[in-house]
Order: sequence, then C-alpha cells, then structure tokens
Amino acid sequence: MTAVLDPQTSHLTHDRATLTETSGIPFGRLVRVELRKMVDTRAGRWMLIVMAAISAIIVGAMVIWGTVDETTFGVFVSLTSFPLMVLLPIVGIMAATAEWSQRTGLVTFTLEPRRARVFTAKIIAGVVLGLLVVAASFAAAAIGHLLATVVRDAPGDWSMPWQVVLGFVVGMTIFILSGLGFGFAILNTPVAIVASILLPTIWSIVGAFPRLETAATWLDLNRTIEPLMSGSMSGADWAHLGTASLVWIGLPMVIGGWRVLTREVK
Repeated sequence: MTAVLDPQTSHLTHDRATLTETSGIPFGRLVRVELRKMVDTRAGRWMLIVMAAISAIIVGAMVIWGTVDETTFGVFVSLTSFPLMVLLPIVGIMAATAEWSQRTGLVTFTLEPRRARVFTAKIIAGVVLGLLVVAASFAAAAIGHLLATVVRDAPGDWSMPWQVVLGFVVGMTIFILSGLGFGFAILNTPVAIVASILLPTIWSIVGAFPRLETAATWLDLNRTIEPLMSGSMSGADWAHLGTASLVWIGLPMVIGGWRVLTREVK
C-alpha cells in the first residue's frame, strides 16, 4: 500500500502538531504583563503618583519644619510608611479587580484560559510592586535625611535596626496582600476599597471593648502589625500576626480564588 499525502492539508497537520507541543504563555511573561497593567492604566499610574507626591510632601515638610533631633533616617522611613499603609491595599485591589471592573477578563482568559496562573501571577506582581514601592520609600527617606544634614546641619544618623527594616518590608507586603485578597473576594473595585477600609476600622473599634480585648489581640490586623513595624516582635506576637493574617488575607484569598476560577466572564 502507498500512503498519499495531500499537500493542501499537510500544513494544517503540521500546525496542529506545533500547537500541541507548545506550553502556552510563559509564567514569567504573565507576571510581567500583570505588573505592567498595574502601572500602565490611568488609575494605577495616578495612584503611584499620589503616593510619590504625599511622600515628597512629608519629607519636604520634615526637612523644613522638623526639629534637628527628629530628622534621622529612621524617622523619615516611619513617616513615609503612613501613606503606603492606606494606599498600597488600594493598588492591590485595583490589580485584582481589573478583569472584572474594566471588562478585560474575556481578553485575558482567552489568551490564558488557565485562570489559576493569572491569579498567581497577579499575586506575585502585586508583591513585586509593593517591594519596589518600599524601596522607593527608603530612597525618599534617605534623600530627606541627606537634605536635613546639608540644609539644617542635622547630625547624620543612618542607624536603623534590621528588625525594623524587616518589619517594614513584611508589613508593607501584608498590606498589599490584604488589598489583593479583598479585591479577589469582591471583584468590584469601589466596594472592595470601601470594605478594605471600613471592616478593619470597625473591628478595631469593636475590639477596644473589654470583653473583646483578647479576641482583638489575635484578630485585629492593625494591632498585631504594630510590634512588627516597631521591630519588637516576640513569639506570641508572631502567633497573633499569623492568626490575623489568616483571617484578613488567607480567607479572602481562598474565597477570591474560588470566585476567579468559577465566575462566568461576561
């Protein structure tokens, strides 16, 4: 018997074989795309501009009106961290809800049908962006302290315990992860932003009641993160922070992962 090869269909067979052998979009490319989406959109770009502007205003005000003893590098770092605690979760929320609030999900999940990879890429991109913002805040604090030593003749005090540095980095990562969790769980940008601000605030107020004091030490993320940011963590403090993180980050992530994987894209 002789096999007959139709030249009109041979290239189609070759194309199908090529498509079968390909492994899809590389995961590193997905992370880069998600990171670019967080800064390329108008909302994301302006959020980063607002964070940079607030940090610059704080640093400038401290250089001009702060006392000489207060213009240390550690003080500048603590001051630049305040706007990040509020705005970094919002950056995470916008990254998590982009496909659903801006109606780009059909394009994203057509190019990459495996939603779990997109979900993971968003988390990694959010953490990377958070670390870049933290590095920028350290740079702004260093510039502010340097200006204080030149303009105000302040003594150069660059000392900062490594526990505080570690706490600052981990704390900012926790804040952006909490924003991602709220965003994935709700999949609506305005509602997620309100919930991420309102729910922890309400719990902090309720946790101040004497009968809930013990529960608040385990479940209030704002309270459990204070020792971390100050570099005074103990074994019990790590347990408190881990429990609060499971409630405010782990649980929303689980709910959000289920919703992203199962929700119909329209």
